[in-house]
Amino acid sequence: MTIRFAKEQDIKQIVLLCEAHAIYEKAKFNSKEKVTSLLHYILGSESVLKCVVVEQNNELLGYATFMKQFSTWDADFYIYLDCLYLKEETRGKGIGVKIMAIVREYAVSQNCSIIQWQTPDFNIDAITFYKKIGSKSKAKERFFWKV
Repeated sequence: MTIRFAKEQDIKQIVLLCEAHAIYEKAKFNSKEKVTSLLHYILGSESVLKCVVVEQNNELLGYATFMKQFSTWDADFYIYLDCLYLKEETRGKGIGVKIMAIVREYAVSQNCSIIQWQTPDFNIDAITFYKKIGSKSKAKERFFWKV
């Protein structure tokens, strides 16, 4: 398996992984315009999103997306890990640890000392993994306000 930054030819497979991720997290997903939007935000001139993919035999088996954001409370920047998803057959093989190391390297390159993310409270495997790599959790509710 190879872990690398996403390329243009990966975007359609990334959308399929996003859909699988949404199903795994018991969420709704609409693929409309996702290819165009992800191309723009990951690889376009105004790219704000970094994307790492896991590839084997020209098939993507997982992805992670992350970006630099600002914390008012800390008065500093941090890296926000938006998504980390691996197909079931890829889990438990050390790939998540390698992906998190890439995100950590990126954080250091951006002078960020914190990486933040969230996972549903029912995703016990992810919570166990995140604690195993040394992260701490903070209970919060996430709200969505459609505008």
